[in-house]
Amino acid sequence: MRLSRYRAGHMPRASLFVPCYVDTLFPETGVAMVRLLERLGVDVDFPSGQTCCGQMHVNTGYQAEVVPLVRRFVDVFGGADTIVAPSASCVATVRHMYAGMAERSGDAALIASVDDVVPRVRELSEYLIDDLGVDDVGAYFPHAVAFHPTCHSVRMLHVGDRPQRLLRKVGGIRLREMPRAEQCCGFGGTFAVKNPEVSAAMLADKVADVLNAEVEVVVASDDSCLMHVGGGLSRQRTGVRTLHLAQVLASTEADAA
Repeated sequence: MRLSRYRAGHMPRASLFVPCYVDTLFPETGVAMVRLLERLGVDVDFPSGQTCCGQMHVNTGYQAEVVPLVRRFVDVFGGADTIVAPSASCVATVRHMYAGMAERSGDAALIASVDDVVPRVRELSEYLIDDLGVDDVGAYFPHAVAFHPTCHSVRMLHVGDRPQRLLRKVGGIRLREMPRAEQCCGFGGTFAVKNPEVSAAMLADKVADVLNAEVEVVVASDDSCLMHVGGGLSRQRTGVRTLHLAQVLASTEADAA
């Protein structure tokens, strides 16, 4: 493990942006992030005033109603060195949509705050690879794994192969290619609610691809997608688990013992 961009005695600080659905449904992902970052020597804090980023509101056309959430976000995280989240979709909302919503609000102070804060928001793999200069985080996970690149991470954040670079350095892992890996799982937040038949058909394709990869675990950087895929795998009694990238990277030999 190495923190190439930081001198001894000058360790990084990060504020955790844990999306509302992660906090409510998948708190273990947030816990894994803390374990991982603290193991790497990062000074971690969790601003308790944070709320929903507003992604669901934006996706359903309620952009004006998101402005108070944008204001809350920049108020809560305004003093953070770096803001790190375990959700590519929520990071994409902040980085690609907040500026436009602030502009439409006509609030000059909010526009300035968004311009100041948003460049400091990182998805987990971006933070590890780009900010910390780390690809080997000292993890150990002796299982056959397929990685599902989520749509927002691929198409909006352009994280590239950063998650796979991290996974390849995990001790004991057997990382396998999944057919049509970058194909959408069909969740898409409110898309799955508004277009259930199409969503179910896309999920069926994704489950088939997972089974063809012959793995024990499916990993992704968005718990929302994993919830959707995991539901399909569970209903078919496949025995394949889903885990967030942070959970795999936080695992050690002690956990496997």
